Amino acid sequence: MVLIREIAQEALLTGYLTIEAEEKLRQLLQKTKYGGEDLCAFMRLQQAAISGQVKQESRELKPSVCQ
Repeated sequence: MVLIREIAQEALLTGYLTIEAEEKLRQLLQKTKYGGEDLCAFMRLQQAAISGQVKQESRELKPSVCQ
């Protein structure tokens, strides 16, 4: 079973979060019980995405409204 922290670590290492990884994260967050380590990893990933350290494939595919 893939863990939230594994997906987050991969995205943090590569600087990129694929659509597939995003969907897997959604599924894991909704359907599984996760511990503090997974929650902290997810929060680090969110912060990295907000700060631009991790790019999200899903955001690259959507046209920007403010171009």
